[in-house]
Amino acid sequence: MAREIDEAWISEAIDRHRRVEQLRGDYERAVESHKVSVHSPDDSIEVTVTASGQITDIQIHGGLQHRQAAEFSRELQATVANAAEAARWARDKLHDEIFGKLRSLGEA
Repeated sequence: MAREIDEAWISEAIDRHRRVEQLRGDYERAVESHKVSVHSPDDSIEVTVTASGQITDIQIHGGLQHRQAAEFSRELQATVANAAEAARWARDKLHDEIFGKLRSLGEA
C-alpha cells in the first residue's frame, strides 16, 4: 500500500522551518544586543551584562579607601552572580517574546 504524500503539509513544514530559523536569528541578535544592569546593595558597584551573559561594563561608584579588599571582592562577586541571573531572566523573557506566538503544525 503506497503512502499518500500530503504536499500541503510538507509545504507548511518547510515554511515553518524557515520561520523558526528566522526567529532563531532574531533571538540570537536580541540576546547579544539586549543589556541589563545590576547594582550591589549599597549601589557602589554596577555590572552591565548582555542577555547572553557577557559582561560589558563594571562601574565602581565612590571611593574604595573605606573598603577592605575581601569585602569588596565578596560584593563584586555577588553583583556579578546577580548579573548572570539577570541575563538568564532576560534570555527567558526574550525567548517568550520571540517564540511565544509560534504555533504547532497541528494548529490552524
